[in-house]
Amino acid sequence: MASTAPVVRHARREDLPAILGLIRELADYEHALDSVEATEETLAATIAFAPSNVTSPDPETGLPITEPVSPSKPARCLVVTDPDSGVVVGMALYFYNYSTWRARPGIFLEDLYVKQSERKKGYGKRLLVELAKEVEAMKGGRLEWNVLKWNEPSIKFYESEAIGAQMMSEWVGMRVDGEELPKLAKLLD
Repeated sequence: MASTAPVVRHARREDLPAILGLIRELADYEHALDSVEATEETLAATIAFAPSNVTSPDPETGLPITEPVSPSKPARCLVVTDPDSGVVVGMALYFYNYSTWRARPGIFLEDLYVKQSERKKGYGKRLLVELAKEVEAMKGGRLEWNVLKWNEPSIKFYESEAIGAQMMSEWVGMRVDGEELPKLAKLLD
């Protein structure tokens, strides 16, 4: 008999094709499909996966049971599965950050994506709830992420009373990548 509720769990290696598919769908939604460089191999090398037999966090600590995170494997990924088919329909790919003012760890949500055909079923909310539980379990200070300015449906969802996110309009995101990254690294050589 199928479960009546979706399952949210940490990704396993066997979820790699689904994760890459969701990343590509997200990039297409954001009009940036040509920018995707991720492959199953690069994802396997950079995401800390859960063992195949683990479906929930450690019952004593509430923290995930996955491979260790490290500078070369900094990310974790939650997936949500459809209760009837067991198919992965959404993901939350994240890594840990730190607040100097609070002197506490936190989580930065790199990507939250639910297949367009599976939206309005509570999957995104379930993923955010699990991330918030992890922040609480690690005695963290905050859960944060970025959203494109034009993505009004997502902004409304995040600012809803249920989620309670606040837009950080006084901050501007900055990035160094592409040719500028090695240039900066060699600036003082």
